[in-house]
Amino acid sequence: MASQLKVNTLTGVTTAGSIVVTGEGNSTTTSLQQGLCKCWVRYQSASTFVLNDSFNVSSLADGGAGRGVANFINDMGNALFSAPGISNSASIVNQAAATGNVETITINGSNADSDSARTMVSVHGDLA
Repeated sequence: MASQLKVNTLTGVTTAGSIVVTGEGNSTTTSLQQGLCKCWVRYQSASTFVLNDSFNVSSLADGGAGRGVANFINDMGNALFSAPGISNSASIVNQAAATGNVETITINGSNADSDSARTMVSVHGDLA
């Protein structure tokens, strides 16, 4: 018989902001909150600068050729978060990170800033 659990909020019993999940091998655990993506953004900078879709992004600023700054709705706890990204035509460099935003630069094979049709970045770390 299949089970179904419907809830609006999950809260840890001993610590409200910490829910532990048992791993696949039943021998390790991980924090649910630590494993969640805290922000993501997809945008294009080629021909026109457009925010296609996002989560936890209040705005996206055009910083020039190949440069985009995603401003967070909910700030990160510090600027030491991870922000991996991918682009359809260039490499991505995380130029700068602050608790309230992350700046990315797409560069072409000649190491020059280069606009891209698709740039995607996700942010992993602790929310403030």
